[in-house]
Amino acid sequence: MVDDAELATLVQRTAHDARFSGVVRVDHDGRTVASMAFGLADRRYGIAVTPSTRFGVASGAKAFTALTVMSLVADELLSLDTAARSLLGADLPLIDDAVTVRHLLGHRSGIGDYLDESTDSDINDYVMAVPVHRLADVEDYLAVLDGFPQREPPGDTFRYNNSGFVVLSLLAERAAGRPFHELVHERVVRPAGMTATGFDRGDELPGDVAIGYLHDDGLRSNVLHLPVRGSGDGGIITTVDDVHRLWRALFDGLIVPPPVRDAMIEPMSEAPEQRLRYGLGFWLHPTGSAIMLEGIDPGVSFRTVHDPASVTTHTTIANTSGGAWPVTKALDAALGLA
Repeated sequence: MVDDAELATLVQRTAHDARFSGVVRVDHDGRTVASMAFGLADRRYGIAVTPSTRFGVASGAKAFTALTVMSLVADELLSLDTAARSLLGADLPLIDDAVTVRHLLGHRSGIGDYLDESTDSDINDYVMAVPVHRLADVEDYLAVLDGFPQREPPGDTFRYNNSGFVVLSLLAERAAGRPFHELVHERVVRPAGMTATGFDRGDELPGDVAIGYLHDDGLRSNVLHLPVRGSGDGGIITTVDDVHRLWRALFDGLIVPPPVRDAMIEPMSEAPEQRLRYGLGFWLHPTGSAIMLEGIDPGVSFRTVHDPASVTTHTTIANTSGGAWPVTKALDAALGLA
């Protein structure tokens, strides 16, 4: 591993060259070796990003959904073999009767996707089929999930699927009889000691949340591009420090029991297009022990990598579309996690 000074120089140089706006943190063996902030959280008023600035993490929220669902499995309120249909009832009739919680968590359900990331579209395109202000609670998402035919038989194919994680949030809510956002707080955020994490509404963000910008310059934000409140597939807001608390709590057994955690990070699928593997809610290094979460939305990019073998974690969050990638990939290479 490079020394602290070399790592800081690498991050500063890469951030400068990439016009990076966001936060970077690197920990090794229980010690924070870098915590650095760049750019502006609010361009209108010239408010700088700080290490405690809160950011959206897009699909990084899928881990929170997976952990919430698996905590319900541990408490026997759900099982991996629970059929989605048993809780959906007449809703979303195009979802195959054989689709289970396990299929949804592993992106092997084969269901149609309301936000198909395999299409060659610009990340900054408007994508929601209904006005975004109508998407505040999980049940509201039925309006965008419906009408997409099954693509493959359940279990046959790994295909990254946003709809599947929204369906999981709906199943969790119905199985537990509690709103999904409350379940995430009670079963993941609070046990992990995450003090700055939650599903804030996009139209009433507090002052410590970075505005998501569509471009490297200008004031055009993502407020019209994303649901006003996220659900199972994305939209949680957090800090780089809270992300590191999440990893620590996961491996300390504070969120789900260790056997459940181990099942979640056991490779279930090869993902050759991403040159990765996938478990249940977590991306996995193609050959090594590293585990990762990542997300990209208009005005949001996020990636965090934790390697339990070397006890190394690095996290990069940006408030621009795709801005995190140059920094996080440079850290992969420097820390031997590529």
